[in-house]
Amino acid sequence: MATSTPTRDAHVPPPRGAAAPPPAAGRGSWRGRLWRFDDKASPYAYIAPFFLVFGAFGLFPLVYTGWIALHRVEMTGLDQMEWVGWANFAGILHDGEFWTAVGNTFAIGVISTVPQLMMALGLAHLLNYRLRASTFFRTLILTPYATSVASAALVFALVFRADGGILNWLLHFIGLGHTNWTNGHWTSKIAISVIVIWRWTGYNTLIYLAAMQAVPTDLYEAASIDGANRWQQFRKVTIPSLRPTILFTIVISTIGSMQLFGEPLLLEGGTVGATGGNENQYETLSVYLYNYGWKLGHLGPAAAVAWAMLALLLIIAGINLLVGRLVRKSAA
Repeated sequence: MATSTPTRDAHVPPPRGAAAPPPAAGRGSWRGRLWRFDDKASPYAYIAPFFLVFGAFGLFPLVYTGWIALHRVEMTGLDQMEWVGWANFAGILHDGEFWTAVGNTFAIGVISTVPQLMMALGLAHLLNYRLRASTFFRTLILTPYATSVASAALVFALVFRADGGILNWLLHFIGLGHTNWTNGHWTSKIAISVIVIWRWTGYNTLIYLAAMQAVPTDLYEAASIDGANRWQQFRKVTIPSLRPTILFTIVISTIGSMQLFGEPLLLEGGTVGATGGNENQYETLSVYLYNYGWKLGHLGPAAAVAWAMLALLLIIAGINLLVGRLVRKSAA
């Protein structure tokens, strides 16, 4: 009977129950530790730049503004801070001008947001169909968004001028009389809303257009087979499919209306524009903050106004979230 003899270099398994040999020390173990460290630490290194930038330019200013809101700080003495607690918040809440600015901000926001989004929805519906030179029209409709706030406000200030303005000339030409747009309580808000609508309609149009192009064509084909015309397809297919996008644009437009500053400031310019009109008829919260912080130099109340604006935005965001959930439940 022939037996096989193991060669010199053959691997002989260790006997059962014997302890495993220790890992070889040297280059291989160092590479293993480095690989494990890289596998665990590299994801944090990739996201670290965002958190560093956000912490330096987002979180720290927010926290520091809240700290200033609890002190009495003047522009002329930034190194002298006196603890006052909630006195700055109580001061602005008992200030009638603050509530005037809140009312003006919400009024201008509603007047500008509702027509703006309705026009954007209609324009997107038109651009969604096959048109000649569609790229040209999409670029053209976005042109106002690329225009600076200062340029747009100065041009519309000439349009709405009481003496020699283009709009008053047209109204006088057709026999509707003369209107002092900047001094009226509602006409001044309408003038500012026109500037906002002109600048942001194209931006929202492209957002709606991108959402419309993501709607499956099978839905439109099925509606067409059932005899639905274009208007019925728009109401029964397009609008329900765009509900999340519409809620998103409502939130973005609301945030933008809370930050209105350049349009009311430059509508008349000078000291009148910086106070939101002779009777604060178009003073927004941003202009109110600007007056406290930069004109009067009271940084504590200005910081309190900034936090009040943040609180209002959070309340509005919560309301929009609840509305969105109710809409989704009703759709389901």
